Amino acid sequence: MTMITAVFKSSSITKIRLRLQIPGHYQQEPVISRLIAIYGLVVNITGAMLGKQTNGEGCFDLELRGTVAQIRHGLAYLESLNLKIVGKPNTEGDGWSC
Repeated sequence: MTMITAVFKSSSITKIRLRLQIPGHYQQEPVISRLIAIYGLVVNITGAMLGKQTNGEGCFDLELRGTVAQIRHGLAYLESLNLKIVGKPNTEGDGWSC
């Protein structure tokens, strides 16, 4: 489970960065689009790896922006799909990408 390490007011806008691995059987599902449409998050894809190199799996580096509640609900949705989520603690100059 991914944790938000800082404490924020529930109405404050915050952001987290994470790596999300989406198995091939979700290839036709709008997983990332639902984070925007249903959970109201702003999603920035900062890196992605798709295609033959990943055996049909997608790997996405994402920045999610929204309220703490929106982020919690979005993460709960991703976890309900049993997707691999890895937190990204250092957002400045680390060069981490898929």
